[in-house]
Amino acid sequence: MAKETIVLGGGCFWCTEAVLKMVPGVLKLTSGYAGGSTKNPTYEQVCMGNTGHAEVVMVEFDTKKTSLERILEIFFAMHDPTSLNRQGGDVGTQYRSLVLYTSEKQKNAVLEYIDGIRVNYEEPIVTEVAPLLKFYPAEDYHQEYFEKNPHAPYCMMVISPKIKKVRAKFGL
Repeated sequence: MAKETIVLGGGCFWCTEAVLKMVPGVLKLTSGYAGGSTKNPTYEQVCMGNTGHAEVVMVEFDTKKTSLERILEIFFAMHDPTSLNRQGGDVGTQYRSLVLYTSEKQKNAVLEYIDGIRVNYEEPIVTEVAPLLKFYPAEDYHQEYFEKNPHAPYCMMVISPKIKKVRAKFGL
């Protein structure tokens, strides 16, 4: 097994985690916070928008079963990379589109991927691409949130439609 890690932020981490959980070859998903300056931030602090952190998901995957390009393809299909600091009704810098790479090879692959999909969008892609400096796991109740709370209103109104969209588009 060849394991690789990348950190993705595409709005609410519950959505990102639930969608990427369907991808064969994804080994582990951890919801958390990254891209900011506050040490050991809490959900409440991140939600206030003062920490600089985004809600993100650390994605560990087996490169023999799935590729970084496949993960990026699904990630960019599940959120709007042209929407600055928001995804749908979730507004604030904590919901920005963000890719945090863990190697120069990943950085180059991500930038190349984004360059290749720009023609598919009328508006500019605003996804931030930066090195992963520090990742803080979110509180336990955020991990596998959709799986544990499928009937919660947010899950039914926001996450379920994203899952259906990705399943239909990618056959997952």
